[in-house]
Amino acid sequence: MIGDKLVITDYHRAAAAKALEVVSERLASGAGTLAVSIAGESGCGKTETAHCLAEALEAQGRKCLILSQDDYFRLPPKSNHQKRLGDISWVGTGEVRLDLLDEHVAAVKQRPDEPLTKPLAYYDEDKLGDETVPPGRRDVVIAEGTYTTMLSNIDVRVFINRTYHQTKKARLTRGRDPDVGFLEKVLEIEHEEISRHKECADVVIEPPPEERDDGS
Repeated sequence: MIGDKLVITDYHRAAAAKALEVVSERLASGAGTLAVSIAGESGCGKTETAHCLAEALEAQGRKCLILSQDDYFRLPPKSNHQKRLGDISWVGTGEVRLDLLDEHVAAVKQRPDEPLTKPLAYYDEDKLGDETVPPGRRDVVIAEGTYTTMLSNIDVRVFINRTYHQTKKARLTRGRDPDVGFLEKVLEIEHEEISRHKECADVVIEPPPEERDDGS
């Protein structure tokens, strides 16, 4: 998503390093393009960890592509917030074109010689456009976003085990919360779904030490 703000810390680098161990092991089997999901609650560090993982892989000579769930929402960011304000039941997996994201993960894996036209969200302009990813084989495609554990074409599932209570400071630093009070209600709804995804993960990233006693 254009306009997103990344704040990369040692926590994200360490999380990526843990994921890298499993990803490298799978790549060594030579099974073709590997699809990795990085999931968890809002503000847990999915996007930052995805970028750190891609950097680490590229440093090893691997070719990577990141697909962000933020680009696959049915409505642009600010309009989606307004829709939630008018109808709290809008919150959930139905906001996102997960089927299309899953199709695009499969396309990167199975049809590397074809260009991929994917959605692209513009945060500040509150609009949805698209972009074309040039053809070419990738060693790893990384799908990052709250619900990406649910995608069927994923080979390695990474789950960042930080709740919305623990990530409040990180979310405020990121500066994408237009209404903090209402957002807490949204995050509570998301938590009920996303917290169940941990049990499906191949790699679980635990919170930093200062957050581990803050599960309120």
